[in-house]
Amino acid sequence: MGSGFIISMVMMFIFIAVILAIMIPYDRKYIVRENGKVNYKKTTVHLRWNTFDTLTIVLAIYTIICVQILNFLISSGENIDNPYVQFFTNQSQAWVIVTILYLFVRIHTILKSVQAHFGDIYDKNK
Repeated sequence: MGSGFIISMVMMFIFIAVILAIMIPYDRKYIVRENGKVNYKKTTVHLRWNTFDTLTIVLAIYTIICVQILNFLISSGENIDNPYVQFFTNQSQAWVIVTILYLFVRIHTILKSVQAHFGDIYDKNK
């Protein structure tokens, strides 16, 4: 394993620790649970801009920067033996996956929350 890959893994663990340090107290404070399930009717945080959306924008910008630096390194003739190429390759792949997964989860929770808040209004109009 190259040094760039190892440094990238350390950075990912640090980022994940920061994300979890933000996510766990936020979840406990704003998400209303009843019988172990999220009550989307009482939880209004899904329908507005929240901390995770800001965090996702920051991660997306970081990912774009990593991909652009990787493109520059590859186009200047570097290969996978370069520790910087290893680092930016790993960072780009990992955070693209995380950002896309969060996008799908966010859309899902928004749709469930809209259904819980406005579903009865929609059903009355039919």
